Amino acid sequence: MKQRLKLQALIEISLFAALGLIFDLLIPFRMPQGGSISLAMLPIFVMAYRHGLKGGLATGALVGTLQLLFGAYIFTPVQFLLDYTFAYGVVGMAGLFAGQVKRAAKDEAKKTLIVYLVLGALLGSLLRYGAHVLSGIVFFAEYAEGPVVAYSFAYNMTYMLPSFLVSAVVLVLLFVSAPRFATLATRDVR
Repeated sequence: MKQRLKLQALIEISLFAALGLIFDLLIPFRMPQGGSISLAMLPIFVMAYRHGLKGGLATGALVGTLQLLFGAYIFTPVQFLLDYTFAYGVVGMAGLFAGQVKRAAKDEAKKTLIVYLVLGALLGSLLRYGAHVLSGIVFFAEYAEGPVVAYSFAYNMTYMLPSFLVSAVVLVLLFVSAPRFATLATRDVR
């Protein structure tokens, strides 16, 4: 039974990582110097709530790493890891709220469910934003118009805030309309 649950989790992680990559490729808006508004974080959040912290981190890191195959901006290996594998990986930190999301979904406590969904999405988005800001300061300072730190904060906010908002809205609609979706995984990946 335990092996079957692990296999199910690994299959879901792979499928949702592929979905995250597809969502990133279906970009409605791409920034001129990198970054885009997309739903790439949505599958990572879903996996973080279904399979906990490890499931979210694994899905996110896989989404970021897979972007290497589809036009990632790579200047150094460290920059790639920070801007892609790490940045998308930490989106999975939303899994810290997996227990609360599952409990609220099971209890049909919609307001509580919404609060924890949004808090997890905010945490994951803020951590990804921080990784991009740091990368902007360290690796892309030559493109800054004005003070590097302020520019990196502002530039990365132009696509991260809309990405967070769109992902949070879709996430809430998905889990509120089908709360069982949060509880389909019978056990967290540990």
